[in-house]
Amino acid sequence: MSRTKIFTNKYVVAILAIIACVLWGSAFPVLKVTYSELGLDSSDTLSRVLLAGGRFLLASLMVFAVISFGFRESVKIKGEWVKPLLGLGLAQTGLQYFFFYNGVAHATGIKSAILNSIGNFLVVIFAHFVYTDDRLNPSKITGLITGLLGILIINWQPDPSGLSWDFTFVGEGFLIFAGLAGVVGTFQAKKLSSTINPLIVNAYQLLFGSLLLLAFGLPALWTQDLNPTPLFWGLFVYSAFLSAAAFSIWYILLKHNKAGEVTFYRFMIPIAGTILSAIFLPGEKITLSVVISLLLVAFGIAIVNSWNGRGK
Repeated sequence: MSRTKIFTNKYVVAILAIIACVLWGSAFPVLKVTYSELGLDSSDTLSRVLLAGGRFLLASLMVFAVISFGFRESVKIKGEWVKPLLGLGLAQTGLQYFFFYNGVAHATGIKSAILNSIGNFLVVIFAHFVYTDDRLNPSKITGLITGLLGILIINWQPDPSGLSWDFTFVGEGFLIFAGLAGVVGTFQAKKLSSTINPLIVNAYQLLFGSLLLLAFGLPALWTQDLNPTPLFWGLFVYSAFLSAAAFSIWYILLKHNKAGEVTFYRFMIPIAGTILSAIFLPGEKITLSVVISLLLVAFGIAIVNSWNGRGK
């Protein structure tokens, strides 16, 4: 069976897409435990950026290895591609994960998993203004309202007096900024992947973005007393692997299938992130408000991406 037939089989697509989404979902508890193992507190911004840079540098090397040894393809790029790939790395990996790593440090794993899904809805909104063939319609608007309502609900927390708005700029705010940076990266990646192998695009944007993060976070090596444990190193390598594996699977599926047929499964990311956070993070529980928020967000993601798959 040819590679194209394998990656267009609906059962293979579903299994691989769900695997990628579960890998991404596992990042939330893994990151929280990693911070704990490294002894980072809420003020250790540079250390978290350094950690992100190291993770994505290793992930980029893994993707380069997959391209070279797995697919037996060259990783060389034309000089004219360096600048746009550098710009993509700045948005997709640099800015997005600067905000993401620091936002997760100030929010629970469950809330981070649900709030992170805002990028799915922001892409749909901005696509209306960027692409003439990707306008908002009643189905998309329904998905947007449903999903954004779920995101609003997760920020209302019960207290003795009833409900209170639980939102901080460096926590939930940073996670929203991460979503905005991801939107910019999504549009850039879509444009570049039309002329460059998507795996090559991913490998170089991870590389360039990681180098920017490392440059910013490098002072932490001298200013912070970092004491990594064996568990930290295991989680660090796993984090790099999940990025390399999930992105590689995703880009391959997008290359061989309609976008909506693949992105439909992104509803699994907040579900996996929420369940895994509740299992592995002490003190985190799936409450009724979490269930309601999660169902609304997952349903919203499924609706907007299901519509995007039609006719494309």
